[in-house]
Amino acid sequence: ALLDLSGVHQITGTWMGSTTVPCTYVPAEGFTQHTLSWSLGRDSSVSTIFLRDDSGDHILPAKFRGRVSVPKHSPGDASLLIENLEMPDSGHYTCQVVWRSTDNSLITRELTTTVKVVKVAATKPIIRAAEPGLALPAGASTSLRCEASGSPPISYRWFRSGPAGTAQLLSSGAELAWPSLRPSDSGTYFCEAENR
Repeated sequence: ALLDLSGVHQITGTWMGSTTVPCTYVPAEGFTQHTLSWSLGRDSSVSTIFLRDDSGDHILPAKFRGRVSVPKHSPGDASLLIENLEMPDSGHYTCQVVWRSTDNSLITRELTTTVKVVKVAATKPIIRAAEPGLALPAGASTSLRCEASGSPPISYRWFRSGPAGTAQLLSSGAELAWPSLRPSDSGTYFCEAENR
């Protein structure tokens, strides 16, 4: 059928992680997206959490600000990304899209997905070791990437071994990059991964 929303009935997200609640449609000629909204139903109350209209994107409840978003430049994709999931984010999420047709009539479609936030067993980060020893020519560009499995969120720090067992903190990201290597960059580097 024309302008049908597709998604899933139920989705499970991990506490402190992120999840995308899918809601997509195939854009049809002669119909322009007028408004797009997401509402959350819990117990007996329903509240609008996201609204996109002519004036832009509006995130209504303060507790969702900075945590929810909808793709900006992909026509037909109305999916809701929720980051840093909290236990009370569980509930029934309804995607509602209203289109305006060339004769100015409005068409509305809705799709509801149940989101369940679960706590996974907390696990310590485990770093996958890279190949030891890397020989590169001066002037080359390279990067070291630290990857750990474990309960999110995981933060990373890169250090470089200094004299007499000291360590110098280089970056607080998963990747350490050199646009152009110098001989003085030779040394031993190590990564630390940390979660709660």
